[in-house]
Amino acid sequence: MTAKPKQKRMMNIDGLDYNTRREKLKLMAYGRDIQQMVDRCVALPTKAERLKCAHTIIDVMKRVVPSQMDNKERIPALWYHLALMSDFKLDIDYPVEIVHEDKMAIKPGKIAYTDRRGMNVKHYGRLLMTMFKHLKSMTAGKERDALAMTTAKQMHRCLTSWGMGTADKERVASDMARFTDGVIQLDTDSLHFDYETKNGTAYNAMSRGHLQADYQNKRKKRKKK
Repeated sequence: MTAKPKQKRMMNIDGLDYNTRREKLKLMAYGRDIQQMVDRCVALPTKAERLKCAHTIIDVMKRVVPSQMDNKERIPALWYHLALMSDFKLDIDYPVEIVHEDKMAIKPGKIAYTDRRGMNVKHYGRLLMTMFKHLKSMTAGKERDALAMTTAKQMHRCLTSWGMGTADKERVASDMARFTDGVIQLDTDSLHFDYETKNGTAYNAMSRGHLQADYQNKRKKRKKK
């Protein structure tokens, strides 16, 4: 004989109200008591009584759910939550603009994505590619030279970060001339980067200098002893 599955016993006691039998809350953060207050407010006969009750509910909502937001930003949000909990059935003169349910259902338009076709140097990114175009259109002078040097430093950071082969000065100067159609010709002797490469590994040249100075100071102290 097969055993019969045990049936769950449902408690059915008069006078007890279970959450499983209640209507689902619109906004659970405010609790069922405030939801019942909103339902009572909707059922009031006159608009003046409903407006007075709504202001009282807003005060209670501020105390129940504290926030660090400024009142200028929070008060409109509370009124919107009140309208949402009433299913937009609360007929009062709202002190703020309320976006109704029919407007909420309207889907926003799709965002047009940029065309990334033809961009085969993703380690530089679209920002640097834009800088290359800007450098080509600039007139020769100190401003263009300063911008070219800043761009070259960022190119070197990208090469060392993404590990795109060599990241020496010749590679940066070659890529700069390539992507600016030969307009910008960098002098490798004038290039000084914060990060250098050694045996294929990038390291901070400034930090290396501090470490060497600290090591030499320690050696001097040992000799004095």
